[in-house]
Amino acid sequence: MLARSKVTGTAAALTLGSVTFAAAADGDQETRTIRGTLPTGSPDFVYVPVEVPSGVREIKVSYTYDRPAVPAGTAGNALDIGVFDERGTELGGPGFRGWSGGARSEFFLRADDATPGYLPGRVRAGTWHIALGPYTVAPQGLSYEITVTLTYGEQGAVVEPVYPPGRAKGRGRAWYRGDCHLHSWYSDGRRTPAEIAALARAAGLDFINTSEHNTHAAHAHWADEAGDDLLIMLGEEVTTRNGHVVALGTDPGTFVDWRYRARDHRFGRFARRIRKAGGLVVPAHPHATCIGCNWKFGFGEADAVEVWNGPYTPDDEVALADWDGMLVASVREGRDWIAAMGNSDAHRDPDVVGLPQTVVLTDDLSRAAIQEGIRAGRSYVAESKNVSLSFTATGGKGEHAGIGGRLAAAPDTPVTVRLEVAGAPRCTVRFVTDQGVLFTGGPLPGAGSGVFEWRTTPAYAAYVRAELRHETAAGPLPGALAAFTNPIFLGRAH
Repeated sequence: MLARSKVTGTAAALTLGSVTFAAAADGDQETRTIRGTLPTGSPDFVYVPVEVPSGVREIKVSYTYDRPAVPAGTAGNALDIGVFDERGTELGGPGFRGWSGGARSEFFLRADDATPGYLPGRVRAGTWHIALGPYTVAPQGLSYEITVTLTYGEQGAVVEPVYPPGRAKGRGRAWYRGDCHLHSWYSDGRRTPAEIAALARAAGLDFINTSEHNTHAAHAHWADEAGDDLLIMLGEEVTTRNGHVVALGTDPGTFVDWRYRARDHRFGRFARRIRKAGGLVVPAHPHATCIGCNWKFGFGEADAVEVWNGPYTPDDEVALADWDGMLVASVREGRDWIAAMGNSDAHRDPDVVGLPQTVVLTDDLSRAAIQEGIRAGRSYVAESKNVSLSFTATGGKGEHAGIGGRLAAAPDTPVTVRLEVAGAPRCTVRFVTDQGVLFTGGPLPGAGSGVFEWRTTPAYAAYVRAELRHETAAGPLPGALAAFTNPIFLGRAH
């Protein structure tokens, strides 16, 4: 099969010899089996061309691969799969028809239906491509077997997609809670959209964003779950080999390609694609330790960054510190800053939807308003609906600024920073500035409520942000976060 290979227009890709089917009578099925072995160091993507004749109503693909034992500390075999139709595999082109990564061992497509993660639509004649992604390859190599079955006959009617509305009823200007990184069974999650929506409502969320790995196939399956009380935005988790990025709130039906690495200098093109489609570019879990998860593209294209992902762990602590360093750099260089957010990345039980959640101040509950609030940093991140915060800075003449804002005051102007907390029992409060932690208070009583004030000047603190942390065992490390805010900047802009 490695004969007739060629490098395609997609970075680090290989196209194998084609598999051919002949025309057949209605109701017939034809099956072909393809076997091969991929060596260690294989390209990121390997394409198997399949010549599809006219008169086909359904394509079904299944695959298996070997999983030999490997030495300790060595990655074993993991092989992802997807498909492109006769329009080709061009990067960012129209041919994408679905991706399940390693979550499924088979899939089908026809005009009226498809496996979750795949797009229904007409099966047209031409050269289709099964896309293999050798995520990791064992030292012995990766042997695979692919079975392709075509069913012949008249195609069904194409179903027109219906999408959720871009606005919910809301409460006027208010703080709205959301979780913008979620997975259903349309990628590698195990929950249905209905189950996720029910969990979101139970978690006190007002909005969510769908973010399936490398597919937009779920977009047409969320309309029934939206309502006056829940805004559902549509997106994708663009899962590259050099990090993941949440495309947050894109136009319905938007596909964002993922087949590149940082060295290919292509991410900027797809970041612009996200924004052109009305979405935000949000690098996800930038210091995660899974293979390919650590963010390598830099933050020049980011609209926000996911600092807290799921239950708080050491890699979140590193992400928080890294983001704080970016805040210092933005002050030093007089440039715009990048807001932080938190999401659950929930896939299946026992993952908790809404742990954490981003709480955004907006004028209404609409896609545009939520995105504007996230981009502006008028938000804080809390571990649950139980935690609520009010964080302000006030100058000597009554000047006032809230989270994400700027208190325009002279360098020596006295400033009072005030934090009001509810729902955080036994938590410690920290005020963090460009110098580090300059105030620590608490722990809060068992009721979880309290008020903390600290006085400073813009000359002493260029910004202030608040953290709530759980009690920790004796030692130098702080406890896990219960909540944190985006900063308030002090002093006049440069």
